[in-house]
Amino acid sequence: MIDTHTHIDGEEFEQDRDEVIARAKSVGVSRILLPNIDTMSLLAMDEACNLYPEICLPMYGLHPTSVDADYQQQLECIYAAANVDKRIVGIGEIGLDLYWDDTFRQQQADAFKWQINYAIEHHLPMSIHIRNAFDLMYEVFEQFDPQLIVGSLHCFSGTAADAQRCTSTYPNLMYGVNGTFTYKKSELPQIFANYIPINKVLLETDAPYLSPLPNRGKRNEPSYLPLVLQKLSEAYQLSADEVEQITDNNARQLFRL
Repeated sequence: MIDTHTHIDGEEFEQDRDEVIARAKSVGVSRILLPNIDTMSLLAMDEACNLYPEICLPMYGLHPTSVDADYQQQLECIYAAANVDKRIVGIGEIGLDLYWDDTFRQQQADAFKWQINYAIEHHLPMSIHIRNAFDLMYEVFEQFDPQLIVGSLHCFSGTAADAQRCTSTYPNLMYGVNGTFTYKKSELPQIFANYIPINKVLLETDAPYLSPLPNRGKRNEPSYLPLVLQKLSEAYQLSADEVEQITDNNARQLFRL
């Protein structure tokens, strides 16, 4: 299994990161992709990838909730580091988030567009965070050739209509599935099974957030990935082994692992 989006480099794992990595390996997690958040998280991400080079790989980006009036300075710092890191597998975590606050709506859109351009220029896939902002996402995406939008809609939270629009318009997008897929009232299993082909699906945890059932409310970690895998296998009516093989191949293809 490949965890295509997780934050085990964060402070929530400072006391037991070795054990978290060991548990992940014990259940069959072979790769853990670490998206960056802002300038303050660069060091922790780098250190985690240095300490666990056999499993951890970095992505570089400025998270939309970290975009503010000085976002351009942050972009310069983050991508100066990206330019010299040969381990980089993607651009992330980037995107749009208007859930809590839309004060920097335009700055988020501008930063998102800038980072898409960087990803295209450097032939890197993106890990994209969209929350309460699909309409704005489409506005930004429409400024690019749809074929050049390459990446994962991490923690996909769109409607059935969003799934249909994205899969029909952006052929090089994949869709991240994590603990939210397992929640009892979630409509995601039906949306995915009906509108998103399994060869477009990626496993992720977004740890320490969004723990799958029965661990909802607890700190998430990559070793919980089999719980998401099982729910995916039920939704697509495939064996867990089949889903694991397909999603691993999807991740390897997208991130060139």
